[in-house]
Amino acid sequence: MKKNRKTTGFTLIEILVVIGIIAILAAIVIIAINPAKQFAQARNTQRQAGVNTILNAVGQRIADNKGIFQGSFNVGGNVYFCAPIPPTVGGTATAHINVTPLTATTTTVSGDLGCLVPTYVATLPLDPDTTYAIDPYTGYDIGVDPTGRVTVCASKGAESSIPGSGPICVTR
Repeated sequence: MKKNRKTTGFTLIEILVVIGIIAILAAIVIIAINPAKQFAQARNTQRQAGVNTILNAVGQRIADNKGIFQGSFNVGGNVYFCAPIPPTVGGTATAHINVTPLTATTTTVSGDLGCLVPTYVATLPLDPDTTYAIDPYTGYDIGVDPTGRVTVCASKGAESSIPGSGPICVTR
């Protein structure tokens, strides 16, 4: 007399085939998503917002000061000074924008936009790849051409994981 055995479950080969198919599909999805490129695009989006924030603050300062950026102003009995914006070289912004706290000063340091804080912008934006604790450089550059148009650039916009990317510059 023969016994009929019913086996339930999966064989080892069936399980390995399913795991292999899942691994192949996961690899395809990871390649399609490309996390390095996604992070680089997110950093460039932050840079674009930072460039526009700086340009808007400079534009507001110029509008409030009758078309001139530089000059002194009083806040709470203290005199503050906005240094002139340095010229562009070949249409490219070259002066580093430094993070300098607003202090009563009469220095004329190029690229020092501390006079914009907090009247025109709460804080100067920092490049996502810049370490402020080490360097006061924000990661952004500024310049003005002979016609008075201000250019702000984020030079680190040239991300290696984004083909064809370059510095992010906006001129107004």
